[in-house]
Amino acid sequence: MIPSLFISHSWPMLALEQNRYTGFLEGLAAQYPAPKAVVLFSAHWESEVVTVGSTDDSFETIYDFGGFAPELYTLKYPAKGSTTIAAAVQSAFERNGIAAQSDSQRGLDHGAWIILKRMFPAADIPVIPVSVNPFLPPERQLEIGEALRGFGGEDIMVIGSGSIAHQFGFGMDPAMVRRKSMEFEAWIVETAERRDVPALLNYRQQAPHAAFTVPRPEHFVPLLIALGSGAGSAEPKTLYREQGDEWFGRVAIEF
Repeated sequence: MIPSLFISHSWPMLALEQNRYTGFLEGLAAQYPAPKAVVLFSAHWESEVVTVGSTDDSFETIYDFGGFAPELYTLKYPAKGSTTIAAAVQSAFERNGIAAQSDSQRGLDHGAWIILKRMFPAADIPVIPVSVNPFLPPERQLEIGEALRGFGGEDIMVIGSGSIAHQFGFGMDPAMVRRKSMEFEAWIVETAERRDVPALLNYRQQAPHAAFTVPRPEHFVPLLIALGSGAGSAEPKTLYREQGDEWFGRVAIEF
C-alpha cells in the first residue's frame, strides 16, 4: 500500500540546490514500493473542470517562472504518461460525481517536475498530472481526493504538490510575514497529524492568520486532496518540516 503525499515544491531553484530538503526528496521514494505511476495534483495547473493529463508520450518540461539561473531552463524531465491509468483516474472522478476531462497536450509545470526530478531522477515512472480548481470549497477538494482513495493499493502514488503558506509579503515586514506564516503552518501540520478533518475543512475560520497566509488557495488545496486520497484509517505522519532562518514552509506529510 503506497500512501498519498503532500509535498511542498518550494521554489524553482530546488531543482539545482543541494541541501537537506533535496536530500530528503532524493531518498523519499525509497521508503515505498516502486510505484507503477504517479498521479500528481500541481498548484500550478488550474482549470475550472478537473483535467487529467493523458498521453503515452514524454511530457514537455514547462518553465513557468522567470528570473532564475539560466541553467534552470536547460533542465528536462521527460517522463512519459499513461493513457490507461489516466483513463482510470478520470473514470474514478466521474463515478464519484466529479466532472472531469482529459488533456493530451499540456506538459509538466514546475510544481510537478521539480519534485519528481528529485524523487524519480530517471524519469522512468509514468506521470498522470491533474489540475486543481482553487475556488471549489474545501469539502469538494477532499471529495476529489477521496475519489482516488484505493489507488495506493494498486501501487499508484498520489501526490499533492503545493505549499501550506503562500504569502510572499511584498512590501511587508518580513519578520511579521514569517511569524504569521509559521504559526499558520504549525496549526495545519498539528491538525493534519490528528486527522481532524472538520477543522482542516474549516481552516479559514479556525487556523491563525489563514486569510493572510493563504490569500489565494491554489497552493493549499493539494493538501486537502492528498488527505482525501490517503488511507482513511492510517495515521498521518509529518515526514519533513524545515523551520530555519533561511527557509520555512518546506513540509512533506504522508496520509
